Amino acid sequence: MKRETREKKVVRRAFPKERRDLIRIIRERDEQVAALEKEKERLRKKSERLEHRLEEANRRIQDANRQIDDLRQKLEEAQRAAHRQAAPFRVPDSKRKANPKSPGRAKGHAGVCRPQPDHVDETVRVRMPVCPKCGGPVHGVEPVEQFIEDLPVVRPHVTRLVTHVGQCARCGEVRTTHPLQVSTATRAAGTHLGPRALAVAIGLNQPHGLSLRKTCRVMKDLFGLSLTAGGLTHAKHRLAGKLQGAYDGLLEQARQSSVLHADETSWYVGSPKWWLWVFTNPDLTYYAVRNSRARSVLLDVLGEDFDGVLASDCLSIYDLERIAQHKCYSHHHKAVSEAAHRHPQGETAHLRALRDLLRAAQQLKIDQPTLDAKSVRSRRRALERTARDLILPPRPDPVEEAVTNRLRKQFDHLFTFLDHPDVPATNNLAERQLRPAVIARKISCGNRTPAGAHAWELLASLAATAHQRGASFLDLLDKSARLNPPP
Repeated sequence: MKRETREKKVVRRAFPKERRDLIRIIRERDEQVAALEKEKERLRKKSERLEHRLEEANRRIQDANRQIDDLRQKLEEAQRAAHRQAAPFRVPDSKRKANPKSPGRAKGHAGVCRPQPDHVDETVRVRMPVCPKCGGPVHGVEPVEQFIEDLPVVRPHVTRLVTHVGQCARCGEVRTTHPLQVSTATRAAGTHLGPRALAVAIGLNQPHGLSLRKTCRVMKDLFGLSLTAGGLTHAKHRLAGKLQGAYDGLLEQARQSSVLHADETSWYVGSPKWWLWVFTNPDLTYYAVRNSRARSVLLDVLGEDFDGVLASDCLSIYDLERIAQHKCYSHHHKAVSEAAHRHPQGETAHLRALRDLLRAAQQLKIDQPTLDAKSVRSRRRALERTARDLILPPRPDPVEEAVTNRLRKQFDHLFTFLDHPDVPATNNLAERQLRPAVIARKISCGNRTPAGAHAWELLASLAATAHQRGASFLDLLDKSARLNPPP
């Protein structure tokens, strides 16, 4: 302490007052410089943080602008499409071919003309004794033939049917019947539509898709037969009751099929949240309207003994352990295309490889009938190796992982269709069989009661199956509408 005091005294004696002030000023300036350096470092770090936030904000703004541009473009396309003819079914411009083929059949196809009728009901000759223009003589007259097919003027064929009723000592009251009868009602209800007329009316409404009132209008305008929408509805319900056995038999045939395509769509039965299910193959179609979309409906329709292949989309309710399954390749391709559309880089190498894998499997399906067993096994093993390498390992990219995970879940069913000759790669058959039902739903909005829904599913199933088998649904309705249907 004494030493420090002596040093201060020495300093005060050695340096005049001006120098001490200068040293003080220098020290203050050094402190200020140090404080400024700290502030500078703090501001530099803050600036870096702000620049990072700015870059992140700019990136988000760019992403948002891209999304806005995409949404604006889709909105403009939707607004333009809404004003085009057949807008809901129009192919988007992005999916149109750059060089589409010319309309009509392919060049060089065989000629098509109306065939000559197999019968002639009337022959009309128009002779030419003189020139039809000037009335002068004509020479070298030769006949020219034409066949004109036309419809006659239709008027109802009315049959006054007289049957008899009496009392039998052993049987009680008995009565005679006739094949034209559809009911035994008499007096005020004694005028009936015959079985053929009922078959035509129900055929116009059910498979051909006319609404009830339009069907009644057509029956009146073309055939002169009066019919109400309520009367036609009751006739459909009565006929559905007579055809219940055929509908049940169709279900048994479906359960014995080697392959069934399944799909479902929303339906309306007095209220929403009903579902229309379709089960089909090239030989039959079975519709079922249920108030559930659960797996229990699927199990109820297929039964316990179904040992065929179930072809469907990738909805989880179709994943049944005990049944061989195949998942639609069209849905797989669509998932890959949507992933490529979402990905910032477009179709990446991995997505392209997935698409090539699916196409190679489909090509093998096409080539199978012309290949020997060894070649088929070799190409099948190559497909399986490629599938394991592409699908089983997880992907770091979230978009690629989403579509890969979809295929990973269905990995066991990816090549089922290669093991069964009658199983196609897609589920398009079920989609096509649902299309008439969707059109009917658009026209009628579904059904009002469960009884109406049952009549619809029954008649629609028999109509679609008759069309697939080349049979006449009209003849089926005609026979079933009769009081005593023929065997």
